[in-house]
Amino acid sequence: MTDVIDCEFSVEGAGPPLFLIHGIGAARDTWRKALPVLTPHFTVVTYDLRGHGASPLPKGEFGLDELVNDLERVRERTGFETAHFAGHSLGGMIGPAYARRFPERVLSLGLFSTAAFRTQDDCTKVWAVVKAMEEKGIPQVLGTLTDRWFTDGFIAEHGDVVERRLAQVIGTNAEVFLNVFRIYAGTEMSPWLHEVMAPSLVLTGENDGGCNPRLNRLIDAALPHSMLVILEGYKHSLLLEAGDVVARHIVEFVQRLEA
Repeated sequence: MTDVIDCEFSVEGAGPPLFLIHGIGAARDTWRKALPVLTPHFTVVTYDLRGHGASPLPKGEFGLDELVNDLERVRERTGFETAHFAGHSLGGMIGPAYARRFPERVLSLGLFSTAAFRTQDDCTKVWAVVKAMEEKGIPQVLGTLTDRWFTDGFIAEHGDVVERRLAQVIGTNAEVFLNVFRIYAGTEMSPWLHEVMAPSLVLTGENDGGCNPRLNRLIDAALPHSMLVILEGYKHSLLLEAGDVVARHIVEFVQRLEA
């Protein structure tokens, strides 16, 4: 692994190891609502992707393979030989790519609010957001994503969380943010998802525009050993709105595997 970065990570809880992978322009604190539910059952490893949170900035462009390299380095540094892995959005692409390259390391997978089997129209829409940010600037386009990420009720009741999320994106290095957004837009898992043999929990929000139930049903059908959960009413920012609910599904899924 030539291009690899030592990302900052945290370890807490007790039980079998569970690595959690955040999405674009976020950081390990995106799992804060899930952790109280998870830590009684798992030794939870959260980390900041390269160029995010407290992790070092990369030198130049990088792709999905490099993000997989970074995750493997985090695993090596924790000393866990095998673990459960779960990721949100872009993290839901890093996890399966990791499981494909290191199948012997992965006890189970969680793919949350992620996308595969995009149609041409789906691709056009996601690339339009990338291009708009490249041309107009990230802060200028970011406001249009709020309604795609959060439910109306959550925006009304938890404006502070929404503002903190937007500030987190703006605080992320712009080149890194656009780099990971391009990875998210350009990754198509459909040619190889059938190779991922780990038991997988596929979960998304009913009203997630870009990672909708239609795509997630196809993901579930492609994976050899998977279970699909659609969370009624939610949009893309599942972890900030309903991290505790997502966490309970992880616990139940792994307990079912171990039964």
